[in-house]
Amino acid sequence: MSNFDEGLLMLDYNALSALKAVLDLGSFEAASDALNVTPSAVSQRIKGLEDRMGAVLVIRGQPCTGTALGARLAQHAAQVTLMEAELLPAGAPPVLRIAVNADSLATWVMPALAQIKDRRFDLVIADQDVSAQWLRRGTVLGAITSTPTPVPGCDVMPLGALRYIACCTPEFYAQHFAQGVTASALAQAPSLMFDATDRLQAAWAAQNYGLVTALNTHRIASTHAFIDATMLGMGWALNPEVMVGQHLREGRLTALDRTSFDTPLYWQSLRHLRVPLTALVQALRNASRRVLTPP
Repeated sequence: MSNFDEGLLMLDYNALSALKAVLDLGSFEAASDALNVTPSAVSQRIKGLEDRMGAVLVIRGQPCTGTALGARLAQHAAQVTLMEAELLPAGAPPVLRIAVNADSLATWVMPALAQIKDRRFDLVIADQDVSAQWLRRGTVLGAITSTPTPVPGCDVMPLGALRYIACCTPEFYAQHFAQGVTASALAQAPSLMFDATDRLQAAWAAQNYGLVTALNTHRIASTHAFIDATMLGMGWALNPEVMVGQHLREGRLTALDRTSFDTPLYWQSLRHLRVPLTALVQALRNASRRVLTPP
C-alpha cells in the first residue's frame, strides 16, 4: 500500500466532502451553502486536511481550483460516495466524473448517459489520445481513449471505431485542390483543428499523402461548429461520417479522396469500481454498437 493510500485510511470524510464541494462549485461560499455549514467551517475542514496531507489542496481564486493532490482527493471522495450509493441507495445521486472526447459526445455517448437515471455526470472533454492521462492522475472514474493498453488499475473494453471523412465544400475544393489533392496543397490550404491536442487532420495527411510539415489551421473547439466551419468553406477537415454523410451524398460537401479514417475507441474505468459502474459500461457498449464500426 502506498503512503497516499495509507493516508486515505486516516482522513476525515467531512473534510473530503468539503474539499470536493469547493472544487465542484468553485468557492467556499457555494460549498458552505451546499453542505449547510458556514464558510468558516468549510475553510477549517480544508485547512485540517491540508495539514494532515502536508500539502496545499486548493488554489484560492475565482473560481477555486485544486492542486494535483487536491483533485485526486476530491475524486477519491466521489468514489467513496459511489460505493456507498450501492449499499445505501437512498440519498443524493452520486456524481460520475468521466473523460469523453467531443466527437463521441456529439455522436453516440449522450443516449448512453441518458439511460443512467440514478447518477449525475461531470464530463471532462478531452481528446481520446490524451484522456487516459486523466485516469492516470486519478481525477476521473473512466475515460474514452484511443489506447487498448490499460491504465494501471483499470479495465478496458473495445467500443469500435469512429469513422471520419476528410471533406470540404465543392467551392473550396475547386479553389485549393484544382490540380488534385497533394501534400503541398493540403499544407497550403486552410484546415481545421479542434485544439492543441488534435492530431486527426495531421495524422490523415501524413498517412495518405506523406505530409510532415505543419498544417495551416483554424482552431475550433466544438464538434458542431467544426462542421459549420467546414460547410462555410473555412477549411478542409476530418468530420465524423455519421454527421456529414448526408451533406456528402447531397453534394454540399466533397470528400478529398475515396478513403476513410477510422479512430479506434476504448472505454477504460477503475477496476475497483467495476460493480457500481456496470450499468454505465453496458449503456456505453449498447450505444457504441449503433454508431461505431465494430471492433
